[in-house]
Amino acid sequence: MRYLLWVIVILSVLANASAIAQERKKTPALREQVYSQLARAQQLADEGDVQAGLQALNNVESKLSSMNSYERAMLWNFYGYMYYGQDDIAKAISYFDKVTKEEAIPESLEQNTLFSLAQLALGQGDYAKTLAYLDQWEQLVGADQKQKAYVLKAQALYQKGDYQQALKPISTAINAVEAKQQVPEENWLVLQRAVFFELEQTDNVAKVLEKMVRYYNKPEYWVQLAGVYGQLGQEEKQLAMLETAFQQGFLTKGQDLLNLAQTYFFSDVPFKAGQVLEQGLETGAIERSLRNLKLLAQAWVAARETDKANAALQAAAELSDNGQLDAQRATLMLNAERNQEAIAAAEQALRKGNLEQPGSMHLVIGMAELNLENFNAALKAFAEAKKFDDSRQSAAQWERYAQAEQKQQDSLNELKADIKKS
Repeated sequence: MRYLLWVIVILSVLANASAIAQERKKTPALREQVYSQLARAQQLADEGDVQAGLQALNNVESKLSSMNSYERAMLWNFYGYMYYGQDDIAKAISYFDKVTKEEAIPESLEQNTLFSLAQLALGQGDYAKTLAYLDQWEQLVGADQKQKAYVLKAQALYQKGDYQQALKPISTAINAVEAKQQVPEENWLVLQRAVFFELEQTDNVAKVLEKMVRYYNKPEYWVQLAGVYGQLGQEEKQLAMLETAFQQGFLTKGQDLLNLAQTYFFSDVPFKAGQVLEQGLETGAIERSLRNLKLLAQAWVAARETDKANAALQAAAELSDNGQLDAQRATLMLNAERNQEAIAAAEQALRKGNLEQPGSMHLVIGMAELNLENFNAALKAFAEAKKFDDSRQSAAQWERYAQAEQKQQDSLNELKADIKKS
């Protein structure tokens, strides 16, 4: 298909040979004999016999000494297109370059060839040659045509690492299109965004992404813009972007859903953070990992959703090799006055071990037993808590309180017994 497109181009050049020859006074004519041989080579290649086409060109080349500059240029041009059609870009470039070295050729041929060379060199990663060809091309064209090369030049400069130099041509191209109330090509905006990113101009990266969201409305642009807002410290805009993207069904990747949940959480909207995480875990979009389950538990704790937080902590604890999450669950249950569950969770935390503050779990057991009026069990737990530096002082205070409560309870029980006897 690519070869056929180039054939159309070369046929157009050949068919208009006489007119092209008049563009420069000193351009010699393309003789019918040479034209017919070139056309024969084209026909062979068009019929699928590229090797025969190349052989036909070789026959033409054998008479090179009798050919004028324009005929040689057309021969090199056809070689270039032939090798381009075979994906031999290096040979194609070498022949197209020979076209530009011929003197007294039509200006349009030289212009088109130089521009093609710039494109091919860019594709080959030869950015210096790309810019050199464009410089030659610009010397031949008028100001109104130069805008055609803005994006190409910006691409080459960007790939060379000349980001500041790349900014002007790509911005000029985009501004010219927008001035006509038209939409710039998507890859132009992608390039401009990349240039601003390399220049560390985050504000301008955001502005380009705002256009990309407006013009193309792709999920990745919404997510990227939200991330840039986060870098700029514009958390409200970040949340608005992610939330809108979520509502449009654009957030399907686990990391994107995690970003939304974290943004909700740090924006003091923990309930929505929990909802997003729970949904992602249920669908499998978010991995059921220890880290993600801990985040879910934090969200539900902050949202005061005790049952959900308890379930999340239990699930996370099953993946943990220490008792820290069971310890958090014990504290959660104690605060919810679910004393039996608090005791069970604290005992589990102590069994698994590796606790940062093991004494606190004995305190939890003691307070839960005290709430249940199991004074002996409470005092035993407080005695254990006193063995640890982190809980010794609190345990002593709770111990005294428990003893006082036990004494008061004993007094009440004796009073009830006396009244009963009487």
